[in-house]
Amino acid sequence: MTGVAMPKINVYLPDELAEAIKKAGVPISAVCQRALEQAVRRITAIRQTALSELKADDLSERLPSFTARARTVVGLAIDRARADAAPAVGTGHLLAAMVAEGENLALHVLRAIDIDPAQVQRDLERREASEAGAEGEAAGEGSSTHFSRAAAGALELAVTEATALGHNYVGCEHLLLGLVAEPDGTAGQVLRALGAEPRLTRRAVTAALAGYVHLRAQTSAAAANPMQALTAAVREQLQPLVARIERLEQRLGPARDK
Repeated sequence: MTGVAMPKINVYLPDELAEAIKKAGVPISAVCQRALEQAVRRITAIRQTALSELKADDLSERLPSFTARARTVVGLAIDRARADAAPAVGTGHLLAAMVAEGENLALHVLRAIDIDPAQVQRDLERREASEAGAEGEAAGEGSSTHFSRAAAGALELAVTEATALGHNYVGCEHLLLGLVAEPDGTAGQVLRALGAEPRLTRRAVTAALAGYVHLRAQTSAAAANPMQALTAAVREQLQPLVARIERLEQRLGPARDK
């Protein structure tokens, strides 16, 4: 009896990692299958949440992989949409809620790349009148207790970003990446206009997480102002990338003038 053929998916790895996997004898197929199964479950769950009616008091059940702070942000966004009598919870509501929450890691990431959260809020307020039309209809039945299509897409991208970074949770920093990467929503347009390009923001998130771990190990040194120390650590991690971009711009400068 012939077995059923399994579809194949090619996975491309850096040479050094591929060699290390061979030496260690890591079962690539099993590892990849488990990771993909987890990713599919998480993305399917967020899609179902986007299509269903939202209630701020049951988000822990609907968004189990989200951190408590990220769920707080989503809950605040739902409340804002209802207060605005909006047709759906949009990306602008999510970003405004992130700013209003005030203490999440995403805000420190923005400050590290020289974006003032207060300026983000001002730009959102200038554009909020057009948000509902710009983001399309709700992903559900057209109520402020549903996400807009753009917001649903941003949440799905947040889960994808967390998975790509190897994280088993979705925090505000991942939500920020999802908002930046989503092409149609008001939040992404505001963030990108202020300089939060996807690659730079992703690098800043990685640096912030590394800096946070470092600060936890050096609590006495950062006790006076831990958030300022975190921002400094992120900027230090980003400096090599900024320097490479500046060198590239200098090389391209003469070519642009011709």
